[in-house]
Amino acid sequence: MKVLVPVKRVIDYNVKVRVKADGSGVDLANVKMSMNPFDEIAVEQAIRLKEAGQADEIIVVSIGVKQSQETLRTALAMGADRAILVVAADDVHSDIEPLTVAKILKAIIDQEQPGLVLCGKQAIDNDMNATGQMLSALLGWSQATFASEVEIFGDKAKVTREVDGGLQTIEVNMPTVITVDLRLNEPRYASLPNIMKAKRKPLDEKTASDYGVNATPRLEILKTIEPEARAAGVKVSSIDELLEKLKEAGAV
Repeated sequence: MKVLVPVKRVIDYNVKVRVKADGSGVDLANVKMSMNPFDEIAVEQAIRLKEAGQADEIIVVSIGVKQSQETLRTALAMGADRAILVVAADDVHSDIEPLTVAKILKAIIDQEQPGLVLCGKQAIDNDMNATGQMLSALLGWSQATFASEVEIFGDKAKVTREVDGGLQTIEVNMPTVITVDLRLNEPRYASLPNIMKAKRKPLDEKTASDYGVNATPRLEILKTIEPEARAAGVKVSSIDELLEKLKEAGAV
């Protein structure tokens, strides 16, 4: 079984995001970029399936700017077998919309015929949480979202999902699209020998037009603003004073 894993290049989660002075977007100049953490978990899960003998090949795909090669090389160093880069933008500030990504992924899946697609549940830059669901609809495949546990049994997958009320366990038919959550696993670090090997692994470069998809954005960002600074707390010396402060604030 082939496993396909889409990965996205995003601002590293340790970096403090800065908004441009003109409010046109986020400042990416000289900012450290890395693989979306949810996608990293998806790559790790694919590798574990291969180590368990349930997968034969892992294909990682990134759709965006040319610099996404670095993200794909990281996935290859972790243990993926080959990569496909779809260059769909020239400007690093251009974000490819979920529907466009889903259409390109569908075209790749039609060619590669994987038995399973593992996605991060969302990207930490735009928090869309839509690509996996859209891809499932375009393919006509089953889907299981927010997975915290995944087990494959022949032509079925048992997935434990994180929902508001706790955990929900479902069974879906293969092939399927599964979007993964943070508690599914702990991604491995790529060793130096594997980083060197990753440089020799296949990485095909394509464009959106190669798959007959128009990557022109349909959405326009009107304004980006930083969240309001959190107000400083107040120390109180007694329960009575705490209650009085809460009453003043209208909390009780």
